Amino acid sequence: MTITNEDELDGLKEIGRIVASTMHAMARAMEPGMTTRELDGIGRTLLERDGAVPAPEACYAFPGATCISVNEEIAHGIPGDRVIARGDLVNIDVSASRNGYFADTGATFRAGPVKSGLDRLCRDGKRAMAIGIDQVGSGRPLAGIGNAIGRFASERGYTLIRNLASHGVGRSLHEYPEEIATWPTRSDRRRIDKGLVLTVEPFLSKGARWATDGEDGWTLYAEPRAPVVQYEHTVVATERGAIVVTMPA
Repeated sequence: MTITNEDELDGLKEIGRIVASTMHAMARAMEPGMTTRELDGIGRTLLERDGAVPAPEACYAFPGATCISVNEEIAHGIPGDRVIARGDLVNIDVSASRNGYFADTGATFRAGPVKSGLDRLCRDGKRAMAIGIDQVGSGRPLAGIGNAIGRFASERGYTLIRNLASHGVGRSLHEYPEEIATWPTRSDRRRIDKGLVLTVEPFLSKGARWATDGEDGWTLYAEPRAPVVQYEHTVVATERGAIVVTMPA
């Protein structure tokens, strides 16, 4: 989607606020002993309260309102009977639509204290996302996002998952540009148009490079096996940089 007027921006900001507030409320409610299905139920209730439709379910028949991935599950985890334990890394990914506008956000949360290396990985995962967002602006190279994130990751000894990309969003959950690398690339010559709506969502890891399919047809796992975190915002490109729309109220 390309934003062309204030009404469109307001509609996108509204659903952005809803998905962000839902994700953070789920994170506050999360506690050891809770199942991922119970956590998803909280998300569904909050989205429905605000008149929003869970996008994975509506667009792809995903079996849940939100994606909840624990530890070795790095994306698209199906909410179910898995019990969240103290020290787990839990990724909560919330995307939804309202009045024809879609927004997408995600973050990795700690279920209680974690080892110092994992704590550092979480902090650096947020920094990697912020570095990518800093590259968003009208007329700037789309590949600049992944190149900047790649420099940061390399300098700190991290790897990036190279088959889970950022994407366009706004009028549907996934749209043009269909794939935006969050790792270094030389082949992408595209430029960022003014008003373009996209996600920035690097998957930062302590050794993994690929996401592989699980037996359930949805859940993705790291290859080689290593801790992975993901942080994601939906942003709008302007002449002055990025407007982040997935901020809680």
